[in-house]
Amino acid sequence: MGTWQAECKRTLQELTLNDAALADRLNGVLEIDGNRAQLHLAIFVEPYLTFILEGKKTVESRFSSVRCAPYDKVSTGDVILLKKAGGPVSGICRVDSAWFYEVDRTSLKEIRREFAAQICPADSDFWSAREEKSFATLISLADVKRLPEFAVNKRDRRGWVMID
Repeated sequence: MGTWQAECKRTLQELTLNDAALADRLNGVLEIDGNRAQLHLAIFVEPYLTFILEGKKTVESRFSSVRCAPYDKVSTGDVILLKKAGGPVSGICRVDSAWFYEVDRTSLKEIRREFAAQICPADSDFWSAREEKSFATLISLADVKRLPEFAVNKRDRRGWVMID
């Protein structure tokens, strides 16, 4: 585990000292055992982070040209830290469900029909920008909670990282 990941986990442990609900939510993530939930860091551009924290956006979508996290890496019960691009971690949530698609014209239409309202596309080009992608991960978010903001010294360009 890299230094920023270890620092992130230490900060979460400190936050749980005064927040029993957060401690319950993270039970099994910060402890070491064979079947624990995974901890993820997801980077968001606005307005999507605000939409999630306000409860307007309930399904996160990640489209990619190659198989990369969170595709086939996120599971029900996992915990996601919500970080603003170029800014701090400001929230946390739990994965309620996850779906994985190999994207083609038919599956993109299905995703749009079933999930558009929960995804909350912010601009008119959202769907056309995803037509050339090959993979999609949809994540139903639950138990969204704002956190006291804290910095993460992550320097790479990945928009999704598993912290373990």
